[in-house]
Amino acid sequence: MFESLQALPADPILGLSVAYQKDSNPSKVDLGVGVYKTETGATPIMKAVALAQRHRIDTETTKTYISSAGDAGFNDKIAKLVFGEDSPVLARQCTVSTPGGTGALRMAGEFIKRCNPGATLWVTNPTWANHNALFQAAGLVVKSFSYFDKANSCVDFDAMMADLQAVPKGDVVLLHACCHNPSGADLNQAQWQAFAQLAKDKGFTPLLDMAYQGFGEGLEADAYGPRLLAETLPELLLTTSGSKNFGLYRERVGAFTLVGDSSAKVDILSSVLQNVARCIYSMPPAHGAAIIDIILGSEELTALWQDELAEMRGRIHELRALLVEKLHARQDKKDFSFITRQYGMFSFLGIDKEQVHRLKDEFSVYMVDSSRMNVAGINHNNVDYLADAITKVL
Repeated sequence: MFESLQALPADPILGLSVAYQKDSNPSKVDLGVGVYKTETGATPIMKAVALAQRHRIDTETTKTYISSAGDAGFNDKIAKLVFGEDSPVLARQCTVSTPGGTGALRMAGEFIKRCNPGATLWVTNPTWANHNALFQAAGLVVKSFSYFDKANSCVDFDAMMADLQAVPKGDVVLLHACCHNPSGADLNQAQWQAFAQLAKDKGFTPLLDMAYQGFGEGLEADAYGPRLLAETLPELLLTTSGSKNFGLYRERVGAFTLVGDSSAKVDILSSVLQNVARCIYSMPPAHGAAIIDIILGSEELTALWQDELAEMRGRIHELRALLVEKLHARQDKKDFSFITRQYGMFSFLGIDKEQVHRLKDEFSVYMVDSSRMNVAGINHNNVDYLADAITKVL
C-alpha cells in the first residue's frame, strides 16, 4: 500500500531552519522560525516556568490519565486569563486542554464539521501557513477574505468588511485575536466593534486564534477582541496556546474554548468536545498544562511571569524601533515606519521574493519568501549587519 506514495516538499519554514544551521557564515541571521529569542539568540526556560516545574516534579505522585478534557485547573485559569477573572462569560463557556494551539485548531475543525458539515471556514489573506492545511484535513472548505493592505502595510479594513458581507449564516470566520501572523497588523478597538456587529447581523460564527496573548499591547489589551465578541455574540470559538507567552513550545500546551448562548449549554458542549478529543488523541499532554496551572494559581509566580512577559514584549517593541532607525539612517527609498505600528513577533518587511532570496544568498539573512520576519531574531549585535544587507537589496 506504500508503493503509490511520493515524498512531499519540506515545510518552507522548517526548511529555512535546516539551511540556516548548515550556513557557515558567522554573520548569518535567522528571521524565519517563529520562536522568541533573547539578545544572545537563546530561547530559555522562563524563571516562573522553572520554579513551577520544580514544584510539579517534587509534588507529582502519579502519571495516570486525567480525562479527555485535560487539567481542570488549567482549563479554568486559561478561561479567566482570556475573559477576565469575574467575567459573566465564564458561566457559559467550556474549555478543554489540547496538544498545543495546533491541536486546538484541529479540534475546532472537527467540531465545526460535526455542527455544520457544509460550513465554509474563512481565513484572513494572508494567514498562518498551517491554517489552510489544518482545516482542509478536517474536511472543511477553506476560503479567504481581504485583510492586509500590502501597499500601506496595514489592515485593509474596508476591503475586509466588504468581503465578509458575503459570508452566509452558519459559516465560520477565523481572526487572529492579536499579533497577526504573518503581518503583525491588528484590528483596533473600533474595528473589533464593527466586526462584532457584522457577525451579529450576518449570523456567522467567529473563531479566534489566540497564540500570542501578552505579546502585543499587554495581557488585558490583547484580550479586547475575545472579550468583546464573547459578550456580544451568542456563540464563539477560541483557540489558545502556551507556547509563546509561557515559552512551553515543545510541551504542547493549548486549549479550545466554546462560548454558548447560556450556561445550560455547558454540559452539552463539554460532552461533545471530550468526544471529539477522544476520537483524535484521547488524552492531552498534562505536564505543561500543570505548570501553567501552578503559575496562575500563585500570586508570586503570576507576578514573576507577567514581569518576564512584559520584558519580552518590551524588547520586541524596542527591536522594531531600532531596526527602523537603522534602515532610515541608511536609505530613503522606502519608509519602514510601519514596522513600529505592528505587534507581536512578526512583520512583513515589504520586499519582493527576489530581494528575499538575495538576502539569503548574498548575506545569509534567512526569512520566508513572503518577507515575513521574526523580529525577535534581531539583536544589538546583528541589527547593523541586517540593516546594511536590506539596504543593499532595495
